Amino acid sequence: MPWDLIKLNDGHAIPSIAFGTWTLGNGRGPIDQVEQALSVGFDHVDTAQAYRNEAEAGQGIKESGLSRSDIFVTTKYSGTGGLDVETSIDNSLKNLGLSYVDLYLIHSPRLANPDIPTIWSKMEKIKSDGKAKSIGVSNFQVQHLETLLASAKVKPAANQILLHPYVYKEQAPLLEYCAKNNIVVEAYSALIPLTHQPGGPVDKPVSDIASRLSAKPEQVLLAWVKAKGAVAVTTSSKKERLDNYLAAGDLDLTDDDIASIDAAGAQGARMYSARKAFRIMAVVGLGVAVILRVCSGYGVEIF
Repeated sequence: MPWDLIKLNDGHAIPSIAFGTWTLGNGRGPIDQVEQALSVGFDHVDTAQAYRNEAEAGQGIKESGLSRSDIFVTTKYSGTGGLDVETSIDNSLKNLGLSYVDLYLIHSPRLANPDIPTIWSKMEKIKSDGKAKSIGVSNFQVQHLETLLASAKVKPAANQILLHPYVYKEQAPLLEYCAKNNIVVEAYSALIPLTHQPGGPVDKPVSDIASRLSAKPEQVLLAWVKAKGAVAVTTSSKKERLDNYLAAGDLDLTDDDIASIDAAGAQGARMYSARKAFRIMAVVGLGVAVILRVCSGYGVEIF
């Protein structure tokens, strides 16, 4: 495989690219898409309680014909239905048709009820019971990890976060903290600069690099994720794109390539922040104008 295995801090290893089911919905579609991803060479399936398609992911895994040991399965505790983590892992395993998952994550620090140390101790029990080989978190920031590590007997093996060039500068301290504590970072939504924010500063360096390497822009962004040492979690219903995603593991970006994408990402982050601030000011201004108009209509003086 062009994408290497990454060693986790508990001795297990995680494939460095995953097929995500977040946007797939329910029904026959996600079953076929999971089976297709496995057939083209993906060996890591990422799902979650909140995606409500664990059963479909499990069926796709079953229909792939691959042995359990050949597939790395991640799911997440999302607090769906108000269920506790102990009940949720059992339900997830039943939905997936598995006796264990390779990685079980707390989907958000907001789910840490009554607090992070308490829920993490329950996650440690899930690991010791053999229901998850590795345990970790998702969307945790540095302060959440500090709280967790202060009482943890088992370190989180991974932290799955939003990561693409436009948020890289903001997320860099978190990446550094995870690296310092030997916590693998998983990156979701890495292709957002192309799929949801086209036309930004990142387009040019990514396009230039893609042209030089005879690659697709999305391959360059996935190679950028790999260069950051993160696991890429991505998806597509198209076989050709899945093939391209896997082939992206063979791309070698230079230090200059990575620096140019980082710089463009930082520039774009400033632009988007400025636009957001402008929109907020515009909304506030409109609200003030409406209030003034209403008050003047009633003869109310504003001081």
